[in-house]
Amino acid sequence: MYFEILGSKNPDAPTVVLSSGLGGSAHFWQAQLPVLQSGYRVIVYDQNGTGRSPASLPSDYSIQSMADELLALLDHTKITHCHFIGHALGGLVGLNIALQRPEILQSLVLINAWSSPNPHTLRCFRVRQSLLHNSPPEMYLQAQALFLYPPDWIMLNIQRLEQEEQHMLEHFPNQDNLLARIKALSEFDIDSQLGAIETDTLVVANKDDMLVPWQRSEILASGLVNGTLRVFDYGGHACTITEPKIFNDLLLTHLSHYDAK
Repeated sequence: MYFEILGSKNPDAPTVVLSSGLGGSAHFWQAQLPVLQSGYRVIVYDQNGTGRSPASLPSDYSIQSMADELLALLDHTKITHCHFIGHALGGLVGLNIALQRPEILQSLVLINAWSSPNPHTLRCFRVRQSLLHNSPPEMYLQAQALFLYPPDWIMLNIQRLEQEEQHMLEHFPNQDNLLARIKALSEFDIDSQLGAIETDTLVVANKDDMLVPWQRSEILASGLVNGTLRVFDYGGHACTITEPKIFNDLLLTHLSHYDAK
């Protein structure tokens, strides 16, 4: 998989791994990189079958597959300890790693993630699947914005959004890969295993998330041994983009607790 190691050149600097949602692209974290690179070694990557990591994903592709791929990358780069920050799908990857290799994780930050399917999000995924099968890519991208961002943010940032959508249209991902990734998301269910995860975890949710009901984060945090929940009223599903200062301040405060140890 394509990856970059950014930020501090100090070999003793703490490491932060950023894992994106359904789109899978490292570009998702552009608003976080400036505040992280001064004090941390930062790893970003394009998930397998997305962006600069071309691949044909198998029909049985799963969140476990994604976790295995990332663990292989971390082993390759000799990363033995890291803070893991995952958005939606990326958060599910982090949960899988916490079950499989908890010793590698200093902490988890899970943004608008979940631990099992819910009817609302499954409906959203079925809409996405239908658009991929029956509509041009432009319609998929326009619907994606509705799932990711609050209405007023779209209104105020329409030029930026249209430019980004044009870029994504020119680099539209493989349809079969997208369908495989949506299927993996739809089938993810670790409710019965949450009590086995002891990693310190910050769970972040937004009440205006149009894709994942914020109560799913509440359920996730309450099921973890060391889960802390922060819920914001505004920001939508992609609050890292719509409210970067608020999110970045929260993230840096979370990480600073470990820097002092």
